Amino acid sequence: MKRIVVLISGSGTNMQALVEACQAGKVAGQVVAVISNKAEVAGLEKAAAAGIATAVLSHREFATRELYDAQLQQLVDSYQPDLVVLAGFMRILTADFTRHYHGRMLNIHPSLLPKYKGVNTHQRALDAGDEEHGVSVHFVTEELDGGPVILQAKVPIFADDTAADLQARVHTQEHAIYPLVVHWFCSGRLHLSAEGAVLDGQLLGPAGYAED
Repeated sequence: MKRIVVLISGSGTNMQALVEACQAGKVAGQVVAVISNKAEVAGLEKAAAAGIATAVLSHREFATRELYDAQLQQLVDSYQPDLVVLAGFMRILTADFTRHYHGRMLNIHPSLLPKYKGVNTHQRALDAGDEEHGVSVHFVTEELDGGPVILQAKVPIFADDTAADLQARVHTQEHAIYPLVVHWFCSGRLHLSAEGAVLDGQLLGPAGYAED
């Protein structure tokens, strides 16, 4: 069983979906720790209720991003993870940190990458008049939201949608595809090569494996 450390900043809904998938035997791994940069968030309570070790490392206690990430790296490594999963961790990570976990760190981003990197993706999709939106799981690299995409799921955009409507629809897909990708990694089917993400020996395209 692979050891998974999850980084969060808030409610931890994707973390909870992953924990439940592990407990149900749908992922060949287990979440051994959940770390947050913010104290007293719901995600920490959910992890503790599931019997998972939790830790808080506040970025506000560090003068620079580099100092924070160096301490965070030490904390993550103390749990000896095979995989680091970003699940709503609202921090831009330094190059040193991302290089340290190269090929063993995943992120989920609420857009059909390469569209809408960064924040406020749901409103940006609405403002652009898009007919579809979605979510992407990708390997983390030094480029913000720019690592190779592994899997995407699409959702329709309806005429009267608000950003909250779209977010709820995307969340449903997030909770389905993130545990799946984590399972692929933990079972040895997925890895990062010099060319990009490789699943079952096949190099994935720019949009990964798309689900309609």
